[in-house]
Amino acid sequence: MRMVAMLAGASVLALGAVPAEADELRDAVAADLPALVELYKDLHANPELSMQEVETPKKLAARARALGFKVTEGVGKTGVVAVMENGPGPVVMLRADMDGLPVVEQTGLPFASKRRAVAQNGTETGVMHACGHDTHMTAWIGTAQLLAARKAEWSGTLVMILQPGEETGQGAKAMLDDGLFTRFPKPDYVLAFHDAAQFPAGMIGYSKGFALANVDSVDVVVPGVGGHGAYPHTTKDPIVIASSIVMRLQTLVSREQNPSDPAVVTVGSFQAGAKHNIIPDQARLQLTVRSYSDETRKHLLDGIARIARGEAIAAGMPEDKMPKVTVQDPYTPATYNTPEFTEQVIAGLKPRFGERIMETPAVMGGEDFSRYYRADRENVESLIFWVGGVPKDQWEKAQKGEVELPSLHSPFWAPDAPVVIATATEALTAATLKIMEKK
Repeated sequence: MRMVAMLAGASVLALGAVPAEADELRDAVAADLPALVELYKDLHANPELSMQEVETPKKLAARARALGFKVTEGVGKTGVVAVMENGPGPVVMLRADMDGLPVVEQTGLPFASKRRAVAQNGTETGVMHACGHDTHMTAWIGTAQLLAARKAEWSGTLVMILQPGEETGQGAKAMLDDGLFTRFPKPDYVLAFHDAAQFPAGMIGYSKGFALANVDSVDVVVPGVGGHGAYPHTTKDPIVIASSIVMRLQTLVSREQNPSDPAVVTVGSFQAGAKHNIIPDQARLQLTVRSYSDETRKHLLDGIARIARGEAIAAGMPEDKMPKVTVQDPYTPATYNTPEFTEQVIAGLKPRFGERIMETPAVMGGEDFSRYYRADRENVESLIFWVGGVPKDQWEKAQKGEVELPSLHSPFWAPDAPVVIATATEALTAATLKIMEKK
């Protein structure tokens, strides 16, 4: 409640207000914005699914190459690495993700996506940038343009990457496995942003330490002994066993987890049986599991296996018919903003953005941006921040209780793209210039 009140009180300022004294960088962003918005519209109208990005990286790689970057395509299947060396100094990596979602767009925008594609599970679907990755890529280009034009102001090596497959948790791992930190300059600092459907357009939110959660997808297959529904005593009902598992799983959080260490265990799918009077021979559960620390993650996953086995034993199932618990790989590790680096970046941005910057709670969503820090925790500093995208009129109506705001991944999510792009471009450029400032 406190956060809602803070945001409501700051809404007038956060919704696009700027400090009284404009500066050269902000003027440059404003000058580039019309062309950037046209790029955004093109990206929005032509999304591509995870690990199927072909047209998107090709067109953006060409733009980076024209700016003077040394560009390598096809890293981690469809990723792009653009490097600009500019004397001695730190290596800074800026990342944007490229993939859309299997969502049929319902925003009504004149440039709404009409694309269709076949997802990895074989299902034909509409495709939409329902998570705002089109704003990420556009701000990435905007930042590249500004930094390329200001080489006299910074020293070091700039590594800008376009990452595939964030939505499926595959892309960052694929790029790292393909030599991102060995074939190219390894970063000292990694930066990114994500648009936000819970903040007014133009607000910048950040968290120190954990910012997003470990995300695990877990499948549980519960064997039983099927038979006629009129003679249950001749069966071992997997629906009853699986139901007991579902209920007992809730105690992993409510009775085993320290309340100060958040965790989530959600059963999103329960599949069993096909007819009223038949007890099936198995049931299937699909879970999403969220945590922050590696220790909590292990405790939850071990607990799921323990509970599944325990309930099967309680039901009298033999040893060769224990539930099978499978944790899908790859999982998405928790995203950690290194505290000292986060404080340094935010301190540099506050004079520019003022009260538009707010510290916000960590969330239980996931982001595979986490892997870049985890690949070398001893030597890499990391920060991903939020940029609010809720249009001003919608935000004000929501504060009055007149409308419900769509979330990320909604077919109705339509951020105030010009404000998101301008804010993110200015913030990423200013932060990079500060980190790489000539001494």
